[in-house]
Amino acid sequence: MCADYTPIGEEDLDAFLNAGLDVGGCDLFPEAFPGFMAPIIRQAHDGPRHIEFALACYGMVPHWADIKLARHTYNARTETVASKPSFRNAWKHKHFCIVPAANFFEPCYETGKAVRWRIEQAQGRPLGIGGIWEWKADGPDGLPLLSFSMLTINADKHPLMKRFHKPREEKRMPVILEPQQYHDWLEGALQNDAAAFAPYPADQLVAVADPLPPRSTKNLQFAA
Repeated sequence: MCADYTPIGEEDLDAFLNAGLDVGGCDLFPEAFPGFMAPIIRQAHDGPRHIEFALACYGMVPHWADIKLARHTYNARTETVASKPSFRNAWKHKHFCIVPAANFFEPCYETGKAVRWRIEQAQGRPLGIGGIWEWKADGPDGLPLLSFSMLTINADKHPLMKRFHKPREEKRMPVILEPQQYHDWLEGALQNDAAAFAPYPADQLVAVADPLPPRSTKNLQFAA
């Protein structure tokens, strides 16, 4: 599961997908946790192959749910996404998005204690994580709310990702797309394509210990 990641910076967002997206001078948190607002890329409504940038709540909030549900719906398992109440509407209507990330974080227990590690692309390129989005008309303060979840796959046999999470727990990793898959993903063309849900090659990822620095709880603002 991925509950902590770094959204890519505004200068990189502008170049992501080479699409000339208008990022609008957004003010992002250095890291994104469930309930935080973070950027996603999704298909626009004005025609095929047209995409747009949007800020959305990290953690799916269906129309029937309270914002607090985001603390539990930030990851969607590919094995059950089509049937789980929180995700099935987005999956059915092909509400696919890409979560642009500089890296993501996972806990490693090899020392006997949980130590946060940072995982990123080996050549330093941004990661395009496959996700789904949902829209709620009456979010916090009565305003509309766009929200999203990252899709995850089993990683029990992945050479790198099997090192993370507690011993004897199932290992998971986000769906990481190749750049040539981005447009087809957003259009829903890869919904039933097994290749889109293949584990990202371990030799194209690097991981280093990066413990979470002490921080005041007042800096952890939930999007409510």
